[in-house]
Amino acid sequence: MGLLDDKVVLVNGGSQGVGAAVARAAVREGAVVAVSGRRAEPGEALVAELAGQGAKAMFVRADLADAGQAKDTVAQVVRAYGRIDCLVNSAGLTSRGTLLDTTPELFDQHIAINLKAPFFAMQAAVADMVRRAEPGTIVNVITSSAHGGQPFLAPYVAAKAGLMGLTRNAAHAHRWDRIRINGLNIGWTATEGEDATQRAFHGAGDDWREQAAARLPMGKLGQPDEIADFVVLLLSDRSGVVTGSVVDWDQNVLGGLD
Repeated sequence: MGLLDDKVVLVNGGSQGVGAAVARAAVREGAVVAVSGRRAEPGEALVAELAGQGAKAMFVRADLADAGQAKDTVAQVVRAYGRIDCLVNSAGLTSRGTLLDTTPELFDQHIAINLKAPFFAMQAAVADMVRRAEPGTIVNVITSSAHGGQPFLAPYVAAKAGLMGLTRNAAHAHRWDRIRINGLNIGWTATEGEDATQRAFHGAGDDWREQAAARLPMGKLGQPDEIADFVVLLLSDRSGVVTGSVVDWDQNVLGGLD
């Protein structure tokens, strides 16, 4: 038996990167999976890949910057499969901005993707679980930068720190509904989005991953498939009663000094 046998799982921001890895891991563990994303091509390609493995999977096209569309991702899954058992919020905007150069427009973009979208997707998912009087699980993919982060991540940190607080608040509010809500503060991770970010904002070349790995304690960046396995564990009954936890999934030790 898989860890998520017959569970209906929605991965928002699931068409690539960590989200796609979570979708693949959930399917491997027996889940019915829906992934959402703004671009149809990668989302439909992933669903075709999963369907080719015999899985039930669907793609929901949505611009998660629109709170209404974020809520509608859940509504579409409920219409298609009758319920939602698990939600993963993995979408993230990482465009750069400092305290001094961030515009109101950039700040609003970060709040919309990194905080508002998870809030209203959670609202819709929890409402379905409560309506059915059934337990469920939610995992928010956050960031280790939520503890402070680099100066050029000011709006990103502001939004993700809010998501960290929201995770605990929602978990507390719905513990008696048996809805477990946890978060994962991931560190520097090797994804398509990170590759684009490094090239666009830091002038990185083709060997940036190798150079980064040489500076990291474990000799590699975080790997999406490893993160996905942890997310699946948190979604599953094997994580027991844990709720309201925000786990620091990184190779740098918070508070450690040399």
